[in-house]
Amino acid sequence: MARRKGLGWPSIVLMALAYGVFEEGIMTRSLFNPDYAGQRLLDPGYVSALGIGVPWTLLVLALHTVWSVSVPIAVMEELAGERRTTPWLGRAGLSVAAALAVLGAASTTLFSYQSGHFLASVPQLVSIVVIVVLLVVAAFRLPRPRRAAGRAPSPWLVLGAALVAGLVFELQTVIQGLPVWLTIAGLVAAEAGIAWAALTWAAREGWDGRHRMALAGGALLTYAWHAFFSHPLVPSSLGLDLASHLVFGLGAVALLVVALQRVKSNV
Repeated sequence: MARRKGLGWPSIVLMALAYGVFEEGIMTRSLFNPDYAGQRLLDPGYVSALGIGVPWTLLVLALHTVWSVSVPIAVMEELAGERRTTPWLGRAGLSVAAALAVLGAASTTLFSYQSGHFLASVPQLVSIVVIVVLLVVAAFRLPRPRRAAGRAPSPWLVLGAALVAGLVFELQTVIQGLPVWLTIAGLVAAEAGIAWAALTWAAREGWDGRHRMALAGGALLTYAWHAFFSHPLVPSSLGLDLASHLVFGLGAVALLVVALQRVKSNV
């Protein structure tokens, strides 16, 4: 929809955030469920007036905004080369995609309820709907970005910034027992810092596909290394667990290499 309407990346990111809010607020309700998946995710930094845990909210919404939606779109668009911003779906394709999205949302909501039988309060659900609508409306009403003074930095600097932001972000999940205030500060610093850098640099002369791939690549590589510190959700042997991380990590690197070659050929 963003490409059909001629919208840019800020709009895509806002709609990605809207999706994250919708999934975690309506479909799984993990934003409000105090014992979601038996993990007690809301205990750290719990705000009783809102019924949310601040660290979990910052974490899971960023996961969806960046990794569930934005990174896959960025990588696949650069792989498409000159067709990067060409709309890929016609009316029939959009209709099928919309139907699948509704079906997926409904089935996820039903499965989540059957798993824990948790229902958020009416004010909480209404607030989620309002936030989602406002984010989507804002995405379609954002003004055109204006060029800023100066030139975009080296793609290597963009990659480094993305890797550092990813490291700070994921350290909150790797290191156990951090004070809540430090966890919140780290998440906010990582998210706000990379958002400011991306918006500032993208508005400068010379920003192109190499920079976009550096930003998306840094995020993708962050997920690749973080996998080795995560635990499987289903019973698995150490060898199979390690092999899966290696296969998917190498697959991510291969995608980035191919996408970068496409980008270089179009610069």
